[in-house]
Amino acid sequence: MATRINPCSSSSFKHDIHIPTRRFTIASSRTYRTSKWVSQISSGIHAKRHLELKSSNGYPLNAVPLQDGNPLTEDHIAPQLTERPFISGSESPESTLSITVVGASGDLAKKKIFPALFALFYEDWLPENFAVFGYARTKMTDEELRDMISKTLTCRIDKSANCGDKMDQFLKRCFYHSGQYSSEEHFAELDKKLKEKEGGKLPNRLFYLSIPPNIFVDVVRCASLRASSASGWTRVIVEKPFGRDSQSSGELTRSLKKYLNEDQIFRIDHYLGKELVENLSVLRFSNLVFEPLWSRNYIRNVQLIFSEDFGTEGRGGYFDNYGIIRDIMQNHLLQILALFAMETPVSLDAEDIRNEKVKVLRSMRPLQLEDVIVGQYKGHSKGGQSYPAYTDDPTVPKGSITPTFAAAALFINNARWDGVPFLMKAGKALHTRRAEIRVQFRHVPGNLYKRNFGTDLDKATNELVLRVQPDEAIYLKINNKVPGLGMKLDRSDLNLLYRARYPRGIPDAYERLLLDAIEGERRLFIRSDELDAAWALFTPLLKELEEKKIIPELYPYGSRGPVGAHYLAAKHNVRWGDLSGEEL
Repeated sequence: MATRINPCSSSSFKHDIHIPTRRFTIASSRTYRTSKWVSQISSGIHAKRHLELKSSNGYPLNAVPLQDGNPLTEDHIAPQLTERPFISGSESPESTLSITVVGASGDLAKKKIFPALFALFYEDWLPENFAVFGYARTKMTDEELRDMISKTLTCRIDKSANCGDKMDQFLKRCFYHSGQYSSEEHFAELDKKLKEKEGGKLPNRLFYLSIPPNIFVDVVRCASLRASSASGWTRVIVEKPFGRDSQSSGELTRSLKKYLNEDQIFRIDHYLGKELVENLSVLRFSNLVFEPLWSRNYIRNVQLIFSEDFGTEGRGGYFDNYGIIRDIMQNHLLQILALFAMETPVSLDAEDIRNEKVKVLRSMRPLQLEDVIVGQYKGHSKGGQSYPAYTDDPTVPKGSITPTFAAAALFINNARWDGVPFLMKAGKALHTRRAEIRVQFRHVPGNLYKRNFGTDLDKATNELVLRVQPDEAIYLKINNKVPGLGMKLDRSDLNLLYRARYPRGIPDAYERLLLDAIEGERRLFIRSDELDAAWALFTPLLKELEEKKIIPELYPYGSRGPVGAHYLAAKHNVRWGDLSGEEL
């Protein structure tokens, strides 16, 4: 077997194995490409026919079943439907997993990453041999890290099942190393600690970069040179923002690829890990009632809505450098749009799905200024309480014209979606907190009951709503007759309320995405060409907004946003669905 490994070099993360035979995935996500080893491992795997861990696409990740002792072939690799989680026997006992959270003292690590790792441990999704390391500049002991983490851990799923014991077990596997982000020496010290915990087993290492983007490259360089795995895999999760425009995003990608292969970079957008976004493709591709309707022939418009009922609240310094378009629309909402509008992929494999998403993005018209409205919240008093303006935030520069609200109309130039407006709306300090996808269908041709709706045919429009947060739900607005002797029509909801149907609880998006990264499943992560296509849509608009110094329309804190958003919708013969007052 020819193996190429470049230890401790500018490409030391890049371990490639080249053998001209077929490819199999066995045990802890390691890759074997020769049938020579099958006879050696067949007996061990044959005894474990039950796949214990499934990735988000439902395919097996840690083992493959053998059928009746036949030779291992790709035809035998099939998903195993089981509710049982990860069991240590399904991974090679000779491997270990080290997860390093870089920026461990920050809010994201404390509020999301460590709790997500604990939830995976609590549900037995992590391998038997694992350790969690925190790395940051803050001076801290192992015990101080554990004390900090313990304040944010909860047993969300089942509060009565050994919660305290599980917390203690998890915290004992958590360690800390203080160091500078640009210091190779400090990462070499981290490497020594990792090796001590790995105990000579095959080391697999995952780095989560919970840090500002301006130090991504320094950390990747130091980790590559001094703390990468010499024999197992090394992967890096990178948090948004991925640049500010096409140029800076491209520079970041090129810099990262000096030390990483593309398949080692996991660009995370946590909205892709949310349950309702995950369910979007299931709803469409596994229900005959929806897939034939998923085109311009039946859909009048699609709305992607994100709103928060609070302002920047001390994060204005960070937010002012990016604004709502970069912070929400260019990533979260555009990713959801691509998933919604893509053609049926060849399979559920990551590359097949991401290929289709890229096709959608490349088919879209670049945004024009006339199809965009920007706004900024102003101070407002209501019920005896005063709410501050965006520029009242002490971390925001005086006179800032950074948008805190934006609405846009986008179009896809392909046969399926030609002429259908995809309306995005995102804002802070609005009247409610929500994230949802709204699909408004066309009017019924020659509707026999048109007179019962009067002149407002929008009241008779069927609408499919996927509420991503809060209170996850899917509901379909339909027209029906009100019981009685007269002919009175009513608009009602056929609904699926997740809290009623699935009371056990919904995993956090970070749990799903961390698990996928550990197992090498890339379907919910963003590929570099996908990122390039996304920035190509928004960069000309952002450049024009900034060069022309477009003044955002002011709207009161706690309102429904600027009036201009309604004119934009009306321009495309659309009414915003979230303003109807008929919400579930």
